[in-house]
Amino acid sequence: MRKAGFWWAVSALGLGFVVVILGAYTRLVHAGLGCPDWPGCYGFLTVPRSETGLELAQVRFPDDPVEIFKAWVEMIHRYVAGLLGLMILGLALFSLRWRKREPDYPVLLCFGLLALVTAQAIFGMWTVTLKLWPQIVTGHLLGGFATLSLLTLLCLRLSGQFPAFGGLRVARLRRLAWVVMAVVIAQITLGGWTSTNYAAVACVDFPTCHGVWWPETDFAAGFNIMQEIGPNYLGGQMDGPARTAIHMTHRIGALVTLFAVLALAWQLLRFGLVRLAGLLTLALAVQIALGITNVLAHLPLAVAVAHNAFGAVLLLVMVAVLYRLRNDRWASVFSRHTNGLGLASR
Repeated sequence: MRKAGFWWAVSALGLGFVVVILGAYTRLVHAGLGCPDWPGCYGFLTVPRSETGLELAQVRFPDDPVEIFKAWVEMIHRYVAGLLGLMILGLALFSLRWRKREPDYPVLLCFGLLALVTAQAIFGMWTVTLKLWPQIVTGHLLGGFATLSLLTLLCLRLSGQFPAFGGLRVARLRRLAWVVMAVVIAQITLGGWTSTNYAAVACVDFPTCHGVWWPETDFAAGFNIMQEIGPNYLGGQMDGPARTAIHMTHRIGALVTLFAVLALAWQLLRFGLVRLAGLLTLALAVQIALGITNVLAHLPLAVAVAHNAFGAVLLLVMVAVLYRLRNDRWASVFSRHTNGLGLASR
């Protein structure tokens, strides 16, 4: 039976998807520092437009001339992210009200979301104040994907549908699904590292790179997570071989992800979960096609944004797979214990 707050959660999930797409767009049009301060823009609540405002902005930030388009892109992303935060706060407060009527209402999940979106706000601030430090930007991207994942889980729980496809006979399938989820997360992380270090066009041909199967690479520099804090990382600080190393690793990761996801889809088909297998295969196929197009077409904006979006779609389908394969035996045990403490866990 559908629980109260379901459509609220669905709306938050839709808005969260918009936030992730806006974040990708902001990064791809190089607007991450469109406003050099946080949470305002050049000391204003909105982008300065008047002659007086522009003069004052130039006085406050003499090294960062105002670019109206980039500033608006950055601020719109902040506004929509702020609205999402308010929606998640509302969901958390709503869950406190409903746990008295429904002991199994997912209170902990709602407050976990609230904690995560609060951390995302902090990472958003650091993204600006640390001038697009790749570690922070990648972490911010992963936080956005994690927020979408938890919102998807919340929607599934509140839907009252999709019973557990549990039992001993699917234990191996469940383990395989968790392994594939780890592979997908690792590949998304590699994608984030590729993007934040501007390595997406380090190779402009496919399947070779610079006309050879294994070009010159520098993995030590490409995966140096101890990069200095302080420089402006807009446009990246790495040389060609370092970016090529990142790009090639992402390609190898894509190949591993391809085989892992296809193996899981085949097993889902064997167990009769045809729709999930089809969604998983479709999301994978689109994502790989978009990745190859990015290389051959030299990162067109629409394709690059779509590549980010379908990375999120693939992750959310994996969340749905794991939810369907869950073992309700452990969930019921956990629920009984938390209910004894006056909490709700599901």
